Amino acid sequence: MGYDYLIFFISIGITLLAQAFVTTNYNKYKRVETKSQKSGFEVARQILDENGLNDVYVVETQGTLSDHYDPRRKTIRLSKDIFHGTTVAANAVAAHEVGHAIQHKEGYSPLKIRNMILPLANLGSKLGYIVIVISFIAGITDLLWLGIGLIALMLLFQLLTLPVEFNASSRAKEKLKTMGFLNETESTGANNVLTAAALTYVASVLTALLEILRLVLIARSDD
Repeated sequence: MGYDYLIFFISIGITLLAQAFVTTNYNKYKRVETKSQKSGFEVARQILDENGLNDVYVVETQGTLSDHYDPRRKTIRLSKDIFHGTTVAANAVAAHEVGHAIQHKEGYSPLKIRNMILPLANLGSKLGYIVIVISFIAGITDLLWLGIGLIALMLLFQLLTLPVEFNASSRAKEKLKTMGFLNETESTGANNVLTAAALTYVASVLTALLEILRLVLIARSDD
């Protein structure tokens, strides 16, 4: 088996392990009710109001763990279990999304830079593999290197995503504790949920790095 195949299977393993870790922690703490009995919506709304973000809406959306903050519409979208849930997981996820809204309000630099390169990253992810396939068909190594460069734009975006996500989780942990939503034991559970979620972004960076390494090995073998 060549190194490129080995790297491919390692990447798949990292992705599956990270997903299993976040799913396990989420499933565990979505069954743990909080003493405060605050829903994800209430947690999000109260943290937003405390930070002067009365113009940010909190709405329910479809899907599981489809929660996100939409800066264009200034809206936090929470999945059904998070929006209505009064569990440790629901509180943690809701507070995390509010963390992104606070970053947006404060002009958090890593978030601004990440959003600036997003169009380029999307372009790279769409065109990168198309260029690589064409390079294989046409036998043009230079095109392969161009494809690798385009894919590297997505890696740059993922690297910039790390501080954004870790900072949002840090803000969430602090707000959940200082505003009295969670007690000490519940805070530990929330930390576990947020840490597991953050590790999925680390896994994404690692798999992207390995994919680029795999493509570089293929390109060098063709030179």
